Amino acid sequence: MSNVCLRDLCINLGGNEIIKDLTLAVEEGEFLVLLGPSGCGKSTLLHSIAGLIDVTSGTVEIKGRDMTFADPSERGIGMVFQSYALYPTMTVEKNMSFGLRIAGTPKAEIARRVARAAEMLHLDALLQRKPAQLSGGQRQRVAIGRALVREAGVFLFDEPLSNLDAKLRAELRRELKLLHQTLRSTMIYVTHDQVEAMTLATRIVVMKGGKVQQIGAPAEVYERPQNLFVAGFLGTPAMNFIDGTLDAGGRFMSPSLSPSPSLTLALGPSCSLAGGKVVLGIRPEHILLGDSGPFTGTVALVEPMGNHQIVWIRIGERKLSAIVNDNRVFALNEAVRFGVDCARLSVFDKTSEQRLAAS
Repeated sequence: MSNVCLRDLCINLGGNEIIKDLTLAVEEGEFLVLLGPSGCGKSTLLHSIAGLIDVTSGTVEIKGRDMTFADPSERGIGMVFQSYALYPTMTVEKNMSFGLRIAGTPKAEIARRVARAAEMLHLDALLQRKPAQLSGGQRQRVAIGRALVREAGVFLFDEPLSNLDAKLRAELRRELKLLHQTLRSTMIYVTHDQVEAMTLATRIVVMKGGKVQQIGAPAEVYERPQNLFVAGFLGTPAMNFIDGTLDAGGRFMSPSLSPSPSLTLALGPSCSLAGGKVVLGIRPEHILLGDSGPFTGTVALVEPMGNHQIVWIRIGERKLSAIVNDNRVFALNEAVRFGVDCARLSVFDKTSEQRLAAS
């Protein structure tokens, strides 16, 4: 097992600053997910760890050794790309063992490693097939197996599931998680898919514009987003946002909340924004539809999702999404009452977009 440490990393490509002053420590054996929208620098960061992109300044350490300018082959990493990049004329076995054969690894050792990886990835029966005879999911398993046979200290995954359909993605997600539990190796995984991030990661690094926005366990990042970007990026549907102000008593005031335009919030003593503009964030599952709720709206849209439904509530010019976990029937334009779980709300300073401290 290895750990990875990035210190004050800067990467410029084509005169553009992609990564700026990024410091990140990856613990031994953890599954770290780099999450963010396209163009945020997450793949560039991963490729710099692999040695495929030169850094402008800063250091890359792997297992305590400075690997900033080391060749990829010297870094002790295994990498899986978005595309399978398999040799079409070679069998699964030959594809998986190609790097080992080029490196001059003894045949018996190659056979042992290939057999072990094939067993973990359920490829035993496919070793003599060629890529054209495999499904997309099987091809990606072979690509993962090709990295595993290196028995590297660090495994890097660059959106490996993005070319697969939803069912295959879910299956391979589970297999990757089980694989990590078996190997206990350090894994760094790049994705823009928040479901992958939430289900796979021991820690999530949310990125935007080449900078880290928040690092934490999936539940922590989801429940306590540190800024508006993180709050809006995680969650399906996205967090509901309502503009308003705070009074000296910690009450949130907004004309959008009808007929009761205020909501009492538990904010800590560090909050000094009385009278200031804030943004209230409410997750859809924390909006509670019921006859006794203090707020009113009308049903604008209902999205049946099988085991739950998403009800969009129109209040004034705004729509809020609510997740309902039962089979109640809602009619279009039906008047509804709702409340919110005040203990699960997020409040952000509208100017800085940072989370306000709660008591």
